[in-house]
Amino acid sequence: MELTNIRQVQVPASRVGLGTWAMGGVQWGGADDDASVRTIHAALDLGINLIDTAPAYGFGHSEEVVGRAIAERGQRERVVLATKVGLERRGDALFRNGTRKQILEEVELSLMRLRTDYIDLYQVHWPDPQTPYEETAQALLDLQREGKIRAIGVSNYSIDAMQRFRSVAPLSSAQPPLNLFERQAEGDILPWCRDNGIATLTYGALCRGLLSGAIDEKTAFKGDDLRRTDPKFQPPRFTQYLDAVRGLDRFARDRYARGVLALAVRWVLDHPGVSVALWGARRPEELAPINDVMGWSLDDEARAHIDAVLTGAVRDPVGPEFMAPPERPAEARSAA
Repeated sequence: MELTNIRQVQVPASRVGLGTWAMGGVQWGGADDDASVRTIHAALDLGINLIDTAPAYGFGHSEEVVGRAIAERGQRERVVLATKVGLERRGDALFRNGTRKQILEEVELSLMRLRTDYIDLYQVHWPDPQTPYEETAQALLDLQREGKIRAIGVSNYSIDAMQRFRSVAPLSSAQPPLNLFERQAEGDILPWCRDNGIATLTYGALCRGLLSGAIDEKTAFKGDDLRRTDPKFQPPRFTQYLDAVRGLDRFARDRYARGVLALAVRWVLDHPGVSVALWGARRPEELAPINDVMGWSLDDEARAHIDAVLTGAVRDPVGPEFMAPPERPAEARSAA
């Protein structure tokens, strides 16, 4: 397993991190907790020691599952535990809330669910434009000084927001989306983070499973699965993206004797400025290709061919904007 260092995190982190959104069940058609625990244990066995979760994943359920898995395995000090803060639940909806009050309440709940007395990397899940970024940063700095969190990160932040944030608190990491289909971070976030010594945990390496090679036109998404409303999974775009996956898979097998999943994750890891690629899974067998990702890299010719496949197949690309949670409604703002 390739390793990297994140400032103020005391142990080296695996460059592949386990994403646990689907383990929360909500928006993914349910989850099997026992299978999720086995998946976390399998990840640890494979050398994946960075586990990324959030209260928003199943309204705290993912954190509970992660906490159970680590408690059962032991050796907490070897795990880089990353979670998030700053989304307020109102009924079955989530709204951005980066206020000091929200943060101080959330951290106690996360510590309890995760069965730990410190969080290695505490990340603001989404920027809250209704709260000064400096207020959010000060709250996290205070938690860091108390020892409840080790390192501070942000997710989905712009460069301007990060600059304001780090004028108050040390910023160890940023978490933008990045995969073969969602590349907006290439042009600004990744170069800025690289130039400023800020680690990046990029999420969505497999683009909600599209780049796993396991999805085709017959795949059914049930219940509250968010892919039922994801624009990439709706016609006519769905066919375009599947055509791209097939082309990438053919190239990966012909050139590297590997599948599209390994190609997709390797493409992320080889990007300048990328520290960690988050790989979402909820069954142990979904982690089986991890060894196919390690020990090789893409050259310029391969990257050019990948770009040509994408340009030829995806004629109507769309980003991940549909996942962004809304700002708080007026009545919630006045209550805060």
